[in-house]
Amino acid sequence: MSLTTQFIAELIRAANEADRLTPFEVKRLINRSIATIRDMREEIGIPGSNRAKDVVIDLQVAVARTDSLSAAEIRDTLIDAADMIRTLKILLDGKE
Repeated sequence: MSLTTQFIAELIRAANEADRLTPFEVKRLINRSIATIRDMREEIGIPGSNRAKDVVIDLQVAVARTDSLSAAEIRDTLIDAADMIRTLKILLDGKE
């Protein structure tokens, strides 16, 4: 299992336990997601985006609001991150 696949699994497990995560754990997971998405986009050749509908922007907002996010919002954020990373992994695998 690749590191990317393991991270996706970690995000999904964390999403299923969103009510038990500390704000520090949530921030760590989201920040890792942001870094992973940026790195994968760069590797694929997708330019950065400043659009309002960019998942990275949504993740950055979530990091800033971590202390006030509900368990449902944390779950949704982690699932969104996992979905984006999975999609980028598919694109990278197809590129090889």
